Amino acid sequence: MKRLTVSIIALLLGLGALLPSAWAAVGRDQAAALAQKKTPGRVLKVEQGLYMDNSVVWRIHVLTAAGEVSLVVIDAETGRLR
Repeated sequence: MKRLTVSIIALLLGLGALLPSAWAAVGRDQAAALAQKKTPGRVLKVEQGLYMDNSVVWRIHVLTAAGEVSLVVIDAETGRLR
């Protein structure tokens, strides 16, 4: 019984980590498009994470024409740059 309780708690915590992306006002593709407006280039990677104030953000890695990788951080609720 104890093992089942621990498994259920672990499952709920895992699902809780996924929910912010479902509730985010700015989706993955929209965040990538916003990042390309800020830093023109090819999007290499888009990942979701937490900012220092525990707000949900998108971290977008963009390869610029100069060959540099630029990190653009977009707030997932507002779409503003961080």
